[in-house]
Parts: sequence; structure tokens; C-alpha cells
Amino acid sequence: MVSSPARVNKKNAFPVRKPNDVDAHVGSRLRQRRMLLGISQEQLAEMLGLTFQQVQKYERGTNRVSASRLFQLARALDTPITWFFDDMEAGGAAEREKTEGSAEDNDPMSRRETLELVRVYSRIDDRKVRKKLYEMAKALAEE
Repeated sequence: MVSSPARVNKKNAFPVRKPNDVDAHVGSRLRQRRMLLGISQEQLAEMLGLTFQQVQKYERGTNRVSASRLFQLARALDTPITWFFDDMEAGGAAEREKTEGSAEDNDPMSRRETLELVRVYSRIDDRKVRKKLYEMAKALAEE
């Protein structure tokens, strides 16, 4: 088991723990899926009988998601449990973050605007319009 390094909070001298890499990854994937579906933290919390603060703590990796809660989250978000662990490399997350910056800085799929863009794009019913929008975005990115 990987333990989180403790830092000391200078204000009150209690150790402050950094979230475990796996918990942070699962929380990040939880946030990503929730946002892709256009569900607020409050809505998800209500679906599960929780407070939105508890959902926030799960998403930040501050609180570990139990196996039974992960099962409930997967059902509520209509995704397989394994989805929460996709893109996770064993033992490499902490080292990458030290050298490359935070996952949110490096992964465009963890940015709010990317998730919103994907969500609204998928709501366009006309396939031809979606394709034209895709081609326009691709052309803009190449400039």
C-alpha cells in the first residue's frame, strides 16, 4: 500500500495528508464522467443519498471511495466500474506529476471546458452538422 506523505500545516501544526494517487485518479474520473453527463455534484449526491460535500471529497481524492460506493457511482453514472481506473499507470502518477505538473494541467479531458464541449457536441442531433463542427474545430487547431 502506498502511503501519502504528510506535510505539516504551519497554522495549527497538524499533519496534512496528500490524497493517495489511486484515490485522486478515481476522483478525477468521477468528476469527468459526472460532467460529461451534465450532472451537478448536488444531483449526484441526491441520487446516492449523500451531501454534495461528500461528492466533492470523493472527486478530490480526499475521501476514499469504498467498493460498495464505487458500485453505486458506476450505476448512477451508467458506466462500468473499470472506467474509473482507465488511463491509470501503476506507480507512475506521483512521479509524472512532480516532473510534468498536475494531471489537470496536462490532460485536456480533465478541463471543465473540454468536458462541456464534448457534452454539448454530443447533443447535436444532425450528424452532418456535427461533422462540419468537427472539421471546423480541426482546421482551427491546425492554424
